[in-house]
Amino acid sequence: METTTPVSKRTFEGQVVSVAMTKTIVVRVDSLKFNSKYGKSYKVSSKYHVHDEKGEAKMGDKVVFVESRPISKTKKWRLVEVLKK
Repeated sequence: METTTPVSKRTFEGQVVSVAMTKTIVVRVDSLKFNSKYGKSYKVSSKYHVHDEKGEAKMGDKVVFVESRPISKTKKWRLVEVLKK
């Protein structure tokens, strides 16, 4: 008999930059990259469309979101919690 282990889902933390859509927020995640040749670090940001069922996140909040099944064409992330208001 095989035992299956639960798959860990990717989790990100970012800042809400748009709340214009219904049940959807846009979250910007900033990360620091490093150039190996020149030794220079630089900031890179990515935007994710996150499903917010209850509409609890507001503009500028820090939030935690996790990977989920595809909810729409662009939404593949689900809100877990709002950290800072």
